[in-house]
Amino acid sequence: MDFWGHLDELRASIVKIIVAVLVAGIAAFCCKDLLFSVVMAPSRDSFITYRLFSRLTGHASRFSVDLFNPELAQQFIVHMRVALWMGLLVVSPYVIYLLYRFVAPGLYAHERRYAVRAVGSGYVMFILGVALNYFLIFPLTFRFLGTYQVSPDVPNQIALTSYIDILLMLSFLLGVVFEIPVLAWLLAKMSVLTPRFLTRYRRHAVVVALILAAVITPTGDALTLSLVALPVYALYEVSILVVRRTMAAHK
Repeated sequence: MDFWGHLDELRASIVKIIVAVLVAGIAAFCCKDLLFSVVMAPSRDSFITYRLFSRLTGHASRFSVDLFNPELAQQFIVHMRVALWMGLLVVSPYVIYLLYRFVAPGLYAHERRYAVRAVGSGYVMFILGVALNYFLIFPLTFRFLGTYQVSPDVPNQIALTSYIDILLMLSFLLGVVFEIPVLAWLLAKMSVLTPRFLTRYRRHAVVVALILAAVITPTGDALTLSLVALPVYALYEVSILVVRRTMAAHK
């Protein structure tokens, strides 16, 4: 296939991706009650994370945080944004398949195998990062900051846009951070990264994890910083095991 043939193929793939995301986004937009029952669940004390912590500690977890909307069209805009992101998340396997199908003809057989493993593992790790944020990091952050008061005379009222922005931002960033073991595997395959190198800089990794957590957490509080830094460092330890196993398989 010549250059223009590849360009037509790329254009067709992009059009299919856009159509798929729009269709899934419209479907999510139409299911408003279901969509926002999921999105707003961490704002209620009946959320599964709070109930599990209540069972573990033996104390009932009751709290109430008021969300408000300060702008006339903001709820409609938030509805469209959330629906579009949910649509993209739902059709992401199809998007990845289209991109792989476009790239695959230019790869050798062993490169295709590595590409499938890297893309598949990367997708799973991204979803795990999003799930960790949704079920643990964001709920605990929201509960702590949403109920924290310097005085009973100053009640908390959280803007809807603030709630949605932090939820989406943390979900995306945690998904990206969870790609660390996949990146380590690829570098080990290219003989760029070794277990000895990672082990030597283990102490430095703690500092880097704290700095990275401080950068990606929009709230800046100590609780969220700790909740993000711990998984980041845990991923570093997982990367050491992945690299060690990869290098052992080459011998």
